[in-house]
Amino acid sequence: MEDSATIEVHASLEQYGLKDVNVHWNLPPEELQRITVENKMGKETANGTLAVNTGKFTGRSPQDRFIVRDSYTDKKVWWGKTNKPVSTENFNSLKHEVIQYLSGKEIYARDAFACAEPEFKTKIRAITELPWSNLFIYNMFLRPSAKELENFEEDWLILCAPGYVCPDPEAYGIRQGNFSIINFSQRVALIGGSAYTGEMKKGIFSALNLILPVERNVLPMHCSANVGKKGDTAIFFGLSGTGKTTLSADPERKLIGDDEHGWTEDNVIFNFEGGCYAKVIDLSEEKEPDIYRAVRPGAMLENVVFKNNGEVDYLDSSITQNTRVSYPIYHIDNIQETLYANNPKNIFFLTCDAFGVLPPVSKLTPGQAAYHFISGYTAKVAGTEAGITEPVPSFSACFGEPFMPLHPTIYGEMLSDKMQEAGVNVWLINTGWSAGPYGIGSRIKLKYTRAMITAILNGDLDNVDYEQNPIFGLFMPKYCPGVPSEILDPMNTWLQKGAYIGKAIQLAHSFHLNFEKFALQASKQIMEGGPLIDEHHHLEEHI
Repeated sequence: MEDSATIEVHASLEQYGLKDVNVHWNLPPEELQRITVENKMGKETANGTLAVNTGKFTGRSPQDRFIVRDSYTDKKVWWGKTNKPVSTENFNSLKHEVIQYLSGKEIYARDAFACAEPEFKTKIRAITELPWSNLFIYNMFLRPSAKELENFEEDWLILCAPGYVCPDPEAYGIRQGNFSIINFSQRVALIGGSAYTGEMKKGIFSALNLILPVERNVLPMHCSANVGKKGDTAIFFGLSGTGKTTLSADPERKLIGDDEHGWTEDNVIFNFEGGCYAKVIDLSEEKEPDIYRAVRPGAMLENVVFKNNGEVDYLDSSITQNTRVSYPIYHIDNIQETLYANNPKNIFFLTCDAFGVLPPVSKLTPGQAAYHFISGYTAKVAGTEAGITEPVPSFSACFGEPFMPLHPTIYGEMLSDKMQEAGVNVWLINTGWSAGPYGIGSRIKLKYTRAMITAILNGDLDNVDYEQNPIFGLFMPKYCPGVPSEILDPMNTWLQKGAYIGKAIQLAHSFHLNFEKFALQASKQIMEGGPLIDEHHHLEEHI
């Protein structure tokens, strides 16, 4: 258990214009939990873990995320549907409204850090309307010692007022009553109208995703990371449901973090956070032992449903599919205490290919690595209603598009440069389907995926023969310990080779179409990293 500093801090909130507030500074988690339960804002599970309901919003609201457009951001940000602009004037007006709303109330303030590597430590001050929002900050950010809290002056301020709903969104240049706005010049993340805690986490993540590459030459990454006994670091990128959390939890390796990291000029990989924010839908001790055991007093569950005996029914998605738990990282046993490590050796891009056409494991060239990183592919399996069983390709640039303020090729080029400088291997791992698409084939067994990752980490795929997939251009190992060789080339697993080729060309075409919006900024090397053929080519030339 680490030191949770609770010394009385008397920084005045008047500097922010907050008047007549009854402010609680840096309360310990037990106290925040007690206040939440006593005020009937949450209840305790059978084992004493706090559970809250986040109300109207049970997930982030990407359409209501804005960045203030000013002289600092104007030429840097990749403006568009992800990064929507709002004026300084409108921001200032909204901030004034939020401050007026919070004035006179009982509120909760907490000082914390982001970025575990000492050189990059960023001071965060969060002012929250709700006690349990403050507990989330305790769990998810890095917890300062009593000494570090003395004379604390924040680099970034989070103002979080879920109870403030903007009465006239149009007048303020926003879409509806809730908003999450980042102001880089004032260094403020302003959140109103939504109690979903992930808005605070991802607000700071988005801020770091611009500041670190632009000002500090650090590559920010939406990934998990762990380190082996020999000090070799592995990085796992992947969208929701691809196995990022599952595969980075490895009894032989220490967890650095599960979601947000930076890669420095000196090849240090550091966690931005001090906690984990894990999905708990269908959670079981057998499938996710680390997460299951982390749900204990101090953790905070969101939007779960209880059984009659006071235990959580993790199978119940009646409030949302996106049920969550936040907990301080020390709830996991096997962690890298400093939350940073050197020597990145292997990067894994995890994709759940529901078309069943990508190889279960392939090794990427630098150009392919940048191409697949910028593409950020996985496939969503549609609901089975009305007979829809066809998967839908889903692309999220840099495996984290909603949080990336810069143009994706900037992150792609940085990754490509870093991997070449550090001599890192990059691997594409398909945790999805084999022997046919969703509905025909079957999901690749987790034990095989684990065996592939273990083989790579042990260096067992350094000296095996590879063959190139004729459609995607990916290099597939012909042998991998612990994995049946016949599944390594996906075409072998399909009964009808023609059906494989047809489906593979269809997916290759989706890649090309998605990449068109990046083509102008992408180098020749990156452009050549994509699938070898498109629908316009004749396959015979390649096979």
